Amino acid sequence: MSTARTTSNKAAFRRIHDAVNSGDAEAIAKTIDEVVDPDLLFHAPVPMGATGAQAIKQVWAVLLRAFPDIHVAVEDVIAEGDKVVFRNTVTGTHLGDYRGLPPTGRSVTYNEIFIVRFTEGRIAEIWGVVDVFAQLQQLGAIPT
Repeated sequence: MSTARTTSNKAAFRRIHDAVNSGDAEAIAKTIDEVVDPDLLFHAPVPMGATGAQAIKQVWAVLLRAFPDIHVAVEDVIAEGDKVVFRNTVTGTHLGDYRGLPPTGRSVTYNEIFIVRFTEGRIAEIWGVVDVFAQLQQLGAIPT
């Protein structure tokens, strides 16, 4: 795969990060519509039962309600072929319901890693590992 295509793929996923960090739900949904294939295969724990691009929109809607100041810091980006890997640190303040937990006002910091596969310049598949254990522990739902 060409270097130009790899650069373009990295830039597409960074657009989602930029939209997320804006805190604007409409901007996030619009960016997802622009860069994510509607039939996205999303391999991550998505409790909503949604599929495709709608699943990722719902994940971000839930996260924004729970952590309105959520911020995703990209720590590492590795690209090869049609895949891009992102290692992120996520921070936020728990100000809305999340996984059945009422707001605690606590700050959370957790890590996540995503492998993103592109087809024709759009995100076609995502594998994600999110440290939900760290989230829940910091929110007091799991003893330390």
